Amino acid sequence: MSQRFTVSKSDGGSGGCGLPAADIQGEVNQLFEGDEPATAAGAEGDAAGVDDAESAADQGTSAVVMLKGDSNPKESSPFINSSDAAAEKSQQYDGKNMALFEEEMDTSPMVSSLLSSLANYSNLPQGSKEHEEAENNEAESSRKKPVKAPQLGTLMGVYLPCIQNIFGVILFLRMTWLVGIGGIIGTFIIVFMCCTTTMLTAISMSAIATNGVVPAGGSYYMISRSLGPEFGGAVGICFYLGTTYAGAMYILGAIELLLIYIVPKAAIFPLEGLEGEEAEAALLNNMRVYGTILLTSMATVVFVGVKYVNKLALVFLACVILSILAVYAGVIKTGVEPPDFPVCVLGNRTLVWKTFDVCAKTVETANGTVTTELWRMFCDSALLNATCDKYFVANNVTQIQGIPGVTSGIWTENLFGTYYEKGDLIARVNMESTEEQDDPLTNANRYVLADITSFFTLLVGIYFPSVTGIMAGSNRSGDLRDAQKSIPVGTIAAITTTSLVYMSSVILFGACIDGVVLRDKFGEGVHGNLVIGTLAWPSPWVIVIGSFFSTCGAGLQSLTGAPRLLQAIAKDGIVPALRIFGHGKANGEPTWSLLLTAFICESGILIASLDSVAPILSMFFLMCYMFVNLACALQTLLRTPNWRPRFKFYHWTLSFLGMSLCLTLMFLCSWYYAIVAMVIAGSIYKYIEFAGAEKEWGDGIRGLSLSAARYALMRLEEGPPHTKNWRPQLLVLVSTDAEQNVEQPRLLSLTNQLKAGKGLTIVGTALVGTYLDNYEHTQRAEQALRKVMETEKVKGFCQVTVSSNLRDATSHLLQASGLGGLKHNAMLVSWPRNWKQGDEHQTWRNFVELVRETTAAHLALLVPKNIAAFPSNGERFTEGHIDVWWIVHDGGMLMLLPFLLRQHKVWRKCKMRIFTVAQLDDNSIQMKKDLTTFLYHLRIDAMVEVVEMHDSDISAYTYEKTLVMEQRSQMLKQINLSKNEREREIQSITDSSRGSIRRKNPATVTTQLSVSEEPPAAGKDEKPEEEVQLIHDNTTPTSPAPPAATPAPAEAAQSPGEQVQMTWTEKCDGEAGKPAGAAAPCGIKDIFNMKPNQSNVRRMHTALRLNEVIIKKSSEAKLVLLNMPGPPKNRTGDENYMEFLEVLTEGLNRVLLVRGGGREVITIYS
Repeated sequence: MSQRFTVSKSDGGSGGCGLPAADIQGEVNQLFEGDEPATAAGAEGDAAGVDDAESAADQGTSAVVMLKGDSNPKESSPFINSSDAAAEKSQQYDGKNMALFEEEMDTSPMVSSLLSSLANYSNLPQGSKEHEEAENNEAESSRKKPVKAPQLGTLMGVYLPCIQNIFGVILFLRMTWLVGIGGIIGTFIIVFMCCTTTMLTAISMSAIATNGVVPAGGSYYMISRSLGPEFGGAVGICFYLGTTYAGAMYILGAIELLLIYIVPKAAIFPLEGLEGEEAEAALLNNMRVYGTILLTSMATVVFVGVKYVNKLALVFLACVILSILAVYAGVIKTGVEPPDFPVCVLGNRTLVWKTFDVCAKTVETANGTVTTELWRMFCDSALLNATCDKYFVANNVTQIQGIPGVTSGIWTENLFGTYYEKGDLIARVNMESTEEQDDPLTNANRYVLADITSFFTLLVGIYFPSVTGIMAGSNRSGDLRDAQKSIPVGTIAAITTTSLVYMSSVILFGACIDGVVLRDKFGEGVHGNLVIGTLAWPSPWVIVIGSFFSTCGAGLQSLTGAPRLLQAIAKDGIVPALRIFGHGKANGEPTWSLLLTAFICESGILIASLDSVAPILSMFFLMCYMFVNLACALQTLLRTPNWRPRFKFYHWTLSFLGMSLCLTLMFLCSWYYAIVAMVIAGSIYKYIEFAGAEKEWGDGIRGLSLSAARYALMRLEEGPPHTKNWRPQLLVLVSTDAEQNVEQPRLLSLTNQLKAGKGLTIVGTALVGTYLDNYEHTQRAEQALRKVMETEKVKGFCQVTVSSNLRDATSHLLQASGLGGLKHNAMLVSWPRNWKQGDEHQTWRNFVELVRETTAAHLALLVPKNIAAFPSNGERFTEGHIDVWWIVHDGGMLMLLPFLLRQHKVWRKCKMRIFTVAQLDDNSIQMKKDLTTFLYHLRIDAMVEVVEMHDSDISAYTYEKTLVMEQRSQMLKQINLSKNEREREIQSITDSSRGSIRRKNPATVTTQLSVSEEPPAAGKDEKPEEEVQLIHDNTTPTSPAPPAATPAPAEAAQSPGEQVQMTWTEKCDGEAGKPAGAAAPCGIKDIFNMKPNQSNVRRMHTALRLNEVIIKKSSEAKLVLLNMPGPPKNRTGDENYMEFLEVLTEGLNRVLLVRGGGREVITIYS
């Protein structure tokens, strides 16, 4: 492929790019550097092309130069990218034909590189996210060590490990006893139920394992990534405990084989001559001592090197397979030639055949009848006339065949179960026995006795560990060549194989072995042989030795796998208390985890009974399997887009059935163990929820939460909440400084005290600018809000809005926050500080507009004043009052808020007082009674007080204060001075006005603006002013207050100078505009000749009087709640409105102004 570009000569002998022709020649030569011509002709052609270009450039014409390339388009030409950086960037994507997407390359990789990284995916340690981050960091380095591809297939990687883990100690030590106690039918039901449970679990596990790459970690990884860190951690620890106790069970099984069947004389605590409890205690102590020794040895082997354990795995597997084949060979042989394993029965009682050799009372010899060892066991001497045991005398001794063979028809006797109490005699069913009911049992140690009380559910708990181990394949997922193919096929094939072996074993054992031998747990009636060993061919020692090595191998596997599982959980960081166990040796071996595993395993060994340990680990494995099924069912029902398993033979009903079976088996095995296991899992769940690290794994619980949230939101849309369900859903408006730090953290403290973690809380802030330019500021502001919310323990959401001005941004927050029915119904905003300063005029204007918008949106409004004085969450009030000044009815907000505050520990000790104001024509006594009754029905405990405020004259101080307020407002509108000049001008006006008032009536004026003295009584010839309610808001339909008095139109018309028009105009640049004639000195003189608006005078009078009464009654209160008046309908009196509120709350430490949302929020009905 050739590359073509045009070189044109311009004036001055330069190329089109401002380069001389010689420079162009140099560029062309650079392009050809390093290219070896294919032929001489090609080289000549290239040279000719350059010469042509040079000559054409000299003549001022354009030439087309043909350059031969390597048939790959290049974009590294300096004519395309003039800068070096751009050239390097283009070379980075050399030959990709993707110039259009160059800007995306930094954040979005090319498909080819993505596919390459996926194809080279190797086995990961626990925590895929951390692995991905490490991979991204290493991607920059070109040198990478070659990763050895996994080579294990289905047979070696999944099938055989599952076989080895499933076949275990229960098959060899307890299977025959289970058949004898439960009968063929009962045991078959148990086996079928347990195998069905594991098969259904394997189907669910296959679906999860084939839904993407499963790194090392097996079931813990699958559950945690499917159900979230809380469930994953809880079930992971349960699975770890189950694996650890499985190690204890295998060790106890190995010791039982060693001390009872292989080397009985090795017992440290001898059993000879002991009976009953003493013999049992001695056996358990032997198990504890030897179990601890074996555990220490195994832990040392694991600590020294796991590679030795892995090398011995095949040997142990061979032992298991050979032992099972020996059993089947023995079964076949019984059909042809039954083995000779006699059992000695006295009456119908099975005798312990250890100390005698002949199963007879006497034997005939040449010298006559001679007594046997058996005679001497039951009689006081060897003589024929000796005194013997009554039962021994009354019953005959019979020798029966212990293994009559598969063709003997013995299965009919073993069809149904025979359950025993502890200490019961193991008796043959169809044999006669002569005994008296009242005779006590003597020589009990001569008979085979039941060592434990047996029942159906106990058999379930003992048997279930023999079907565990189905996770062995998934635990090795990182070593498999194709895990998504091998795990389902290998696991299901292994479960099918083992299930067939178990079911056939139940039938064959019942068909070959006599019932008394089956129920003889330790083979005492067959010369102390292992019962399943008596059936094996060619020798019982094949089973004994094979099962011993297989149990030792299984114990080593458990001690190897459990610490790694704990290390994986610890490295995930979801359980803070386990972080120390994430560390290990330099080569990654989990030393601390191994130590903890050994200690837990030792607790199982100290139990010393295989039958007691088995139900414990059954609980933990069943819980793990239950959550595997739950994970599959949940993912299927939620229809998560990422749920695309390659294994298709699953259904949510199968998973649900498997989960139900697991739960049923848990309570069948042992209801109290089941409850303990659930309490442990629940405690771990709550611990991770509160103290664990936040992890986002895309789990199913998050999807379930989304579905539940959507459903709940749709239900909330059906209508507004009932008054009984109303609670303040707060939108908290906070401001941030230049560094995006929250300026009023106490506002969030109040939020926490008001909400106590209940309901919706949205914390919002507004930024000025454009979203594109301020995206980073927005992120920092969100982080700051989350940090403060976490510090103040406010549970909710944060939201940052960016707009061209603060007013619009706040309005957007008010309108757009929340979703559907889960929207805020109240706003919490702090009182604007320093609002009187000239440069802060926009702050209070925004505040007043916000009050208007909340009224229009029917939202409640809470405005704390002096927010810095409010208590933090750590403070406690040991006494004090919360005072409520109920002036107008606002739907009950004033009643509800103190009740909510007192639920928090900060305000819990404070008592509630309610004050209401009585007018001249009100019956204050009846008002108090009615209010007390109302509070009683509301179930609110509060003291009630009615404050009487009679009509009085407007004092000169009130008149003067109103005048100063209006003069200040008018001046700021008429003159455009600097800040300092404004303050000097205002101060001079204030001083001159106060001086004139003092000269006129010095007795009635005080310089303290917060509290006014009692005004003089009105003269008889003066008509008293009508008492004006401070609240002048007709937008609240529930307000029962009388409408505020307004001047008559005629009165207003008499003095047009009193109606001060207060407007504020702004130029395009945001500066205050100058009214016409503002610069004239006469404008300022007119201000001194102003008369205050009569309506403002009456409002100021009410504010001062109320403030005086509130300070008198509530100056010591911890918090004062007060009705907040609405702003004027027209915007000409906004600044006066702020002044009224300032006067109303002056002198109070903590004030919460409350404005209802126009609906009832509290009710007397249940």
